[in-house]
This record gives sequence, structure tokens and C-alpha cells, in this order.
Amino acid sequence: MKNKKECLGFVTLIDSMGDCVSIVNAARISFGKRREGQLTEDDKRLIKYLWNHQHTSPFRHVTFTFHIKAPIFVLRQWQKHQVGCSWNEISGRYVKFDYEIYQPDEWRESIKNVKQGSGGLLNNQKDPGDLYRWSIQHQYSVYNQLIDMGVCREQARLVLPLATYSECYWTCTLQALVHFLKLRLAKNAQAEITFYAEAIRAILERDDDMRFLMEVCLDSK
Repeated sequence: MKNKKECLGFVTLIDSMGDCVSIVNAARISFGKRREGQLTEDDKRLIKYLWNHQHTSPFRHVTFTFHIKAPIFVLRQWQKHQVGCSWNEISGRYVKFDYEIYQPDEWRESIKNVKQGSGGLLNNQKDPGDLYRWSIQHQYSVYNQLIDMGVCREQARLVLPLATYSECYWTCTLQALVHFLKLRLAKNAQAEITFYAEAIRAILERDDDMRFLMEVCLDSK
């Protein structure tokens, strides 16, 4: 499956291995049995039973590889997901970053007595936007000046903001992917990473097998 869903940057599914039958066969190997052919209703009941009773090892035999372009602050949240995952990211030591910066369309207000998260929109949208753009442009200008002075890229990048876009490959098991989606689709998740979680679910649900698995793993009680 190779699909792309636009969000802040992009997320593209570039490779995958396994499907519902892979899960069924991983579970039935305990009895020396194997499913040949298409998924049956008995297989679907088995998958639901396995997930609902937390027999999750068979779900690790399904894997996905995504190509992601996202602001660094989004990736640093995302890369907290390490179990069942592998990450490789573009390096500012080797390449010069272009002027690709995430520009928020809306500014949210902070909430008193809440350590994380945000509330509704600020009444004043112009001033934060103007200040943000000035700061971003200044930081990138300093980055270029340092490089022109002969400063190595691995040090010049220190002035770049967290809003700078980066790219990476993320390979994960189905179990790890479901864990990511459950956390990042939650109502209290940061909006910017939720955009990516929604995009990934939309990509997966174009496939009938994956749509069934999303229903079992995310929507079932």
C-alpha cells in the first residue's frame, strides 16, 4: 500500500508487511495450524478475542513504514513512541535546512491551572502572528549568516526553531501504531500531532483489512 495524506507537512505509507491473516496465523501456530486463503468470520472473531483479552503478540507481526515530514516539535512528541518502533531522521549535521517553517493559522490561549494543553482561540490573532514571523525570519537569517561565516552545519543549526520542518522514516508494528493513534487521537492531544494521527488512520482505512483492524483496536469497547 502506498498512499499519501496531506497535513502540516505530509505522511506517506511507503511499505507494509502483513495483514489480518498474518495475525491469525501467528496466533494459530500455537496449535500447529495455518490459515490458507481469505479471512473468514471465525478469523475475525479470533482477532477480536485476541485484542479484547490483550493477547497482543500476534499483532506485532504486521508492520508499517511511513515517510513523515513534520515540524520538529511534532516529531519530538511522536518519537516518544519507541517500543515496537524504529526511527531514522534527516540530519542537520549533513544537510542545510531550507526555509520551511510551520506557520500556525490560529493562536490558542493558555488555560489557567493546566500544565499542558490549550484552550480556545486568542482574541488577538494579529500580534502573536506578527511576532512569530519576525522571530522565525530572524532565526533563519542568523542560521544562514553563521554558515556564511564558515560555522559548521552541526553548530549553526542550534539557532533553528522547533517549528523547522524535518523528515524521517518511521517503522512500527500494528500494536505500536494503535498505541500511537489512541493517544494522539484523544481529545486532550495536541492539535498539531492529531492532524497526523487522523491522516494515518485515513490512509490505513482505504484498505479493507486495515479498516477492520482499526475498528477492532480503536473503536471496540
